[in-house]
Amino acid sequence: MVRIYVIKLKTLIKLMLLFILIVVFLAVAGNYYYNSVSVSASNRELPIYSVECENKVAAITFDCAWGSDDIPEILETLRKEDVKATFFIVGQWAEKFPDVVKMIVNDGHDIANHSYSHLRMGAIDRDRIKKEISVCGEILKKLSNQKVDLFRAPYGDYSNNVINIARSLGYFTIQWDVDSLDWKPGISQDEILNRITKRIKPGSIILFHNDTPHTSKLLPTIIKNLKNEGYSFLPVSKLILRDNYYIDFEGRQRKKG
Repeated sequence: MVRIYVIKLKTLIKLMLLFILIVVFLAVAGNYYYNSVSVSASNRELPIYSVECENKVAAITFDCAWGSDDIPEILETLRKEDVKATFFIVGQWAEKFPDVVKMIVNDGHDIANHSYSHLRMGAIDRDRIKKEISVCGEILKKLSNQKVDLFRAPYGDYSNNVINIARSLGYFTIQWDVDSLDWKPGISQDEILNRITKRIKPGSIILFHNDTPHTSKLLPTIIKNLKNEGYSFLPVSKLILRDNYYIDFEGRQRKKG
């Protein structure tokens, strides 16, 4: 009987030791995972989705990658409403429509870099990323006689490499926090308008595209409605902070201190 108790005691001790080892292992593994995630999160690069603002101010932006027939109507609306916007222009589009780019510049709007050939930037290597941004920048500088320093990745597809390379070339990488979805097949004007009015906040960056079924026609209504809500507009170049800032986990650019 005593021998049986001794055997059971040894088994119990072994099980306790095994349990302790498992607890220690899980604690170490969990701490490693937590630290890894923390380091990964702290090293994650983010573009500017919006800007901390006290007043009701927002930026209207257009991505230009396909046709250009509606640009004169868009510019006319912006002129009538006394609004300056930001046009993110693909290099190939600029080569195809140089006179349209000059129209945008002559009306005093921002022109900004949207890559040369509208690739998914997060899926290409560093050399190609640099080339896409650099070549587009050179084309826009030649057409506008001004240095372009705003960049938006096509499809909003960015990575640490994309943001770091853009920064090394002198660009602020710009995203958006209000997506009109004006490109989406079958979307109605009311749906676009509701998306914007429900999502906008001070410091928002609104995403539109030219060459869509509704945008040029709906733009006057959007601007008037937002003005009625107390909003004014700045181009992205004047909305963003250029120094003494940080970007929080939501991509909102904020003043330091």
